[in-house]
Amino acid sequence: METNTTAPSPKVHHGRNIKRLREMLGVKQEHIANELNMTQQAISKLEQKEEIEDEVLDKVAKVLNVPADAIKNLSDEATFNIIANSYHDQSSAVNYQCKFNPIDKVVELYERLLAAEKDKVAMLEKLLEGKK
Repeated sequence: METNTTAPSPKVHHGRNIKRLREMLGVKQEHIANELNMTQQAISKLEQKEEIEDEVLDKVAKVLNVPADAIKNLSDEATFNIIANSYHDQSSAVNYQCKFNPIDKVVELYERLLAAEKDKVAMLEKLLEGKK
């Protein structure tokens, strides 16, 4: 006598899976938040949710460059296979694009320092003229 019993599949925690994938890929919450126009706190709350809407899952999956099904059906065993198959070059997983030009910031700082020095020189010249 055969009985066809199937073990209930364990409940998948979407938020935990996002966090697991994000950490394995070396992606920060801030990066996902920037890409999705959200706050880092919103991403943190998202990672705590057991079930996440498909639309949001698709957006997060796109940022992490993994299939949305990977987030929905991720198991510990499958985690490594997904990462290995999705990424040929680990460095491409964290392709952070700076929103400003760092050289412009250096030039801006230099200009502020130069202006401060000019102000000091002008003040010292004024003091010297007053003592003559």
